[in-house]
Amino acid sequence: QVQLVESGGGLVQAGDSLRLSCAASGRTFSSYNMGWFRQAPGKGREFVAGISRSDGRTFHADSVKGRFTISRDNAKNTVYLQMNSLKPEDTAVYYCAAGGVILVASRDVEYWGKGTLVTVSS
Repeated sequence: QVQLVESGGGLVQAGDSLRLSCAASGRTFSSYNMGWFRQAPGKGREFVAGISRSDGRTFHADSVKGRFTISRDNAKNTVYLQMNSLKPEDTAVYYCAAGGVILVASRDVEYWGKGTLVTVSS
């Protein structure tokens, strides 16, 4: 069992930056592939970024490539999402996720956090 707690969300203006954090507890953090997903109002949950447990390979959705960066610190049991050049369409609840396979879709996720809200005003 893994518990995931997100933090760092908030209200920002277009063009601003935010860094989301996800603290993990429970079983060995380094044994999990980690990721971030988001769900905008009235839309389904979508993949944002993933990072592998083994070699730190990263994967980013086309919509955030070049603006968002996922990273992890296994010593701190934490995964991050650095979000730059935020746009109003990035407004969503952002969820931290963990799984045994590379996370690129919701079906791959074994554990979810409760989410943190990011609101980007124009």
